[in-house]
Amino acid sequence: METIDLTGAACFGVAGNFTGHLEQAGEAENFTAIKVLDAAAPKALFPTYIPALTCDQGASMASGAAAVPSFLNIFPFDAEKIVFPKGEQKVQIEPEMALVFDAKWQGQKLLALEARFFGASNDVSIRKEGELKISVKKNWGPSSKGFSAQAIKVEPGIFDRYRIASYLRRGGKLFEYGENSPVNGYSYFGKKLNDWLLDKFNNQKDIGPAEDIHSYLAAAGFPKKIFVSVGATRYSDFGKENFLQSGDDSIVAVYPDLYSKEKIEEMILSGKAAEGVSLLCQRVVL
Repeated sequence: METIDLTGAACFGVAGNFTGHLEQAGEAENFTAIKVLDAAAPKALFPTYIPALTCDQGASMASGAAAVPSFLNIFPFDAEKIVFPKGEQKVQIEPEMALVFDAKWQGQKLLALEARFFGASNDVSIRKEGELKISVKKNWGPSSKGFSAQAIKVEPGIFDRYRIASYLRRGGKLFEYGENSPVNGYSYFGKKLNDWLLDKFNNQKDIGPAEDIHSYLAAAGFPKKIFVSVGATRYSDFGKENFLQSGDDSIVAVYPDLYSKEKIEEMILSGKAAEGVSLLCQRVVL
């Protein structure tokens, strides 16, 4: 179990990788202009954080930095809290598993992605009508995203036994927020997801809610570490109807199926995760 420093990593999320989530979130209509290979395919990659170049990385790279909206240079990850966005009302947990990749470049082409670590991720989102770009609803400043301090090393076959659970704790009570789901329940995962990611990182266009993310990677100096939150699970009935409030605890757990759901809930209530469990618990603050 390790804590991963994401400050130098380019960070992204996958839209539409769990059947039914976009419809629940009221986002499906925004993707009508984006053509996909098959009905189960994710719709797009969106950025959540792009590290700004430092002076010693060279003026030639820095010249492309204008391609990145300035808010994406603000580091949004916090393993302990979510700062509620000012002026907003509808903010939801997005319970996910995230992967940390080593990126291999050949010139300006992303050649390969090697998954090194994974863990519980909260890709918190504002439900905002009239705002097309996903990234605007994802990064509103520091402490607007979450990744567990307990990252797990990727090993062959490990994902076959992992699940994703999420909860909201309010008034001392624990409510299931997202459907308890197997990691292999993602529409695209493993090699299929890896191939899709490589295509999107190299070729995705600025269409509808999608952005030209290759230009962002170029502006960041072609980073050697890339973080991808793989996609949000479907919401429970409670999760569909309840938005975050000050004082809530937002909780995501990625855990091996040797533990029962009840055992995971015990770990959440105690705040002590067993070996092999990636737990993310964030307090919502105004």
